[in-house]
Amino acid sequence: MEYIYGAMLLHKAGKDITSDALKATLSAAGIKVDDSRVKATAAALKDIDVEKVISETQIASAAAPAAAAPAEASGEVASEAPAKEEPKAAADEEVSEGLGALFG
Repeated sequence: MEYIYGAMLLHKAGKDITSDALKATLSAAGIKVDDSRVKATAAALKDIDVEKVISETQIASAAAPAAAAPAEASGEVASEAPAKEEPKAAADEEVSEGLGALFG
């Protein structure tokens, strides 16, 4: 995840996302750098329009809660969903017996 964060930081700073720049960014943050992961990340992002991906992600994130809003606004509650049973909690005695079996 830190490799993507490093790439995002480089993008935000207006720098090219290259292996050397990504390695320097991660090293400056005190992260132990794996050269093969740096190269793979830089190669994967080479032909990607990062700004376009960010804007598409923001649009998708904003649309998801909006789709759920009409059901909540009309006051309808999903009655078709079966009620989930709460898992039965084990009694202290049962737990103690189980632990006792482990240790004889």
